[in-house]
Amino acid sequence: MRTWVRKAQVDTGERTGTTSEEAAEIKRLRAENAELRRANEILKAASAFFAAELDRPSKRS
Repeated sequence: MRTWVRKAQVDTGERTGTTSEEAAEIKRLRAENAELRRANEILKAASAFFAAELDRPSKRS
Protein backbone atom coordinates (compact mmCIF):
# COMPACT_ATOMS: atom_id res chain seq x y z
CA MET A 1 0.00 0.00 0.00
CA ARG A 2 2.92 2.33 0.65
CA THR A 3 4.06 1.99 -2.93
CA TRP A 4 0.61 3.04 -4.16
CA VAL A 5 0.73 6.12 -1.97
CA ARG A 6 4.23 7.00 -3.19
CA LYS A 7 3.16 6.47 -6.79
CA ALA A 8 0.12 8.69 -6.29
CA GLN A 9 2.33 11.37 -4.73
CA VAL A 10 4.71 11.26 -7.70
CA ASP A 11 1.81 11.41 -10.15
CA THR A 12 0.34 14.47 -8.42
CA GLY A 13 3.71 16.20 -8.17
CA GLU A 14 4.02 16.06 -4.39
CA ARG A 15 7.09 13.86 -4.67
CA THR A 16 9.92 13.72 -7.22
CA GLY A 17 10.28 10.73 -9.50
CA THR A 18 9.03 9.21 -12.73
CA THR A 19 5.28 9.47 -13.13
CA SER A 20 3.15 6.56 -14.26
CA GLU A 21 2.60 8.26 -17.60
CA GLU A 22 6.33 8.78 -18.12
CA ALA A 23 7.06 5.17 -17.14
CA ALA A 24 4.50 3.91 -19.65
CA GLU A 25 6.01 6.13 -22.37
CA ILE A 26 9.52 4.88 -21.59
CA LYS A 27 8.30 1.27 -21.74
CA ARG A 28 6.59 1.90 -25.09
CA LEU A 29 9.67 3.62 -26.53
CA ARG A 30 11.97 0.80 -25.39
CA ALA A 31 9.73 -1.77 -27.07
CA GLU A 32 9.63 0.32 -30.26
CA ASN A 33 13.40 0.72 -30.15
CA ALA A 34 13.87 -3.05 -29.80
CA GLU A 35 11.54 -3.69 -32.76
CA LEU A 36 13.42 -1.16 -34.90
CA ARG A 37 16.74 -2.77 -33.99
CA ARG A 38 15.39 -6.19 -35.05
CA ALA A 39 14.11 -4.75 -38.33
CA ASN A 40 17.46 -3.06 -38.92
CA GLU A 41 19.32 -6.35 -38.43
CA ILE A 42 16.99 -8.08 -40.91
CA LEU A 43 17.57 -5.33 -43.47
CA LYS A 44 21.34 -5.52 -42.99
CA ALA A 45 21.29 -9.28 -43.55
CA ALA A 46 19.12 -8.91 -46.65
CA SER A 47 21.37 -6.18 -47.99
CA ALA A 48 24.46 -8.35 -47.52
CA PHE A 49 22.72 -11.29 -49.20
CA PHE A 50 21.69 -9.30 -52.27
CA ALA A 51 25.08 -7.57 -52.50
CA ALA A 52 26.74 -11.00 -52.58
CA GLU A 53 24.34 -12.08 -55.34
CA LEU A 54 25.34 -9.06 -57.44
CA ASP A 55 29.06 -9.81 -57.00
CA ARG A 56 28.76 -13.35 -58.39
CA PRO A 57 29.60 -13.82 -62.07
CA SER A 58 26.59 -14.33 -64.27
CA LYS A 59 26.09 -17.83 -65.76
CA ARG A 60 24.04 -16.45 -68.65
CA SER A 61 25.85 -15.67 -71.91
